[in-house]
Amino acid sequence: MKNSQKKTESKNKMGSPSEGEPIFLVVGKLRRPHGLGGDLLMEVITDFPERLKPGVQVYVGDFHQPMRIHNLRWHDQLLLVTFEECNSLDEASALRNNLIFVRADDRPALDEGEYYHHELLGMLVRSDEGELLGNLTEILVTGANDVYVVTRQDGKQVLLPAIESVILEINPGKKEMLVHLIPGLV
Repeated sequence: MKNSQKKTESKNKMGSPSEGEPIFLVVGKLRRPHGLGGDLLMEVITDFPERLKPGVQVYVGDFHQPMRIHNLRWHDQLLLVTFEECNSLDEASALRNNLIFVRADDRPALDEGEYYHHELLGMLVRSDEGELLGNLTEILVTGANDVYVVTRQDGKQVLLPAIESVILEINPGKKEMLVHLIPGLV
């Protein structure tokens, strides 16, 4: 959604404007160097690891240093990644524990009715009985389904399972969510 007002120039540590869509999305976290040639082990923090491949530009660390993936392969539960700009153990060591980002405008399209978490956070949540519940402030990822944490005006929280019988409608244009409160949720 485009906003006709000029966006605030200030950005937070993750590279996002203080209002609106993020500019960068986290896809991984570099762990430790592997070997002497500049390889690093990377924890994957994305549902789309297949988009990380040789030739793809990513952004490393708080200052979003652009780097191009030279090679990668799975190593147990982690990716073993080599960047074109990193050729030694010392260079790899300097990148340790940095987050890896991609540009948000380069993210894959989702199917109808699917949303990225950042698109849902901040939404106003109303019940199907007209009650204003609060704002969606956090999403807990569980094994069965996500749980939406809605913070009420009084600071109390309501936990809503992200299932069809509870989440009735999501309107990203209005930044609103309509929910059905089953007994025991509030």
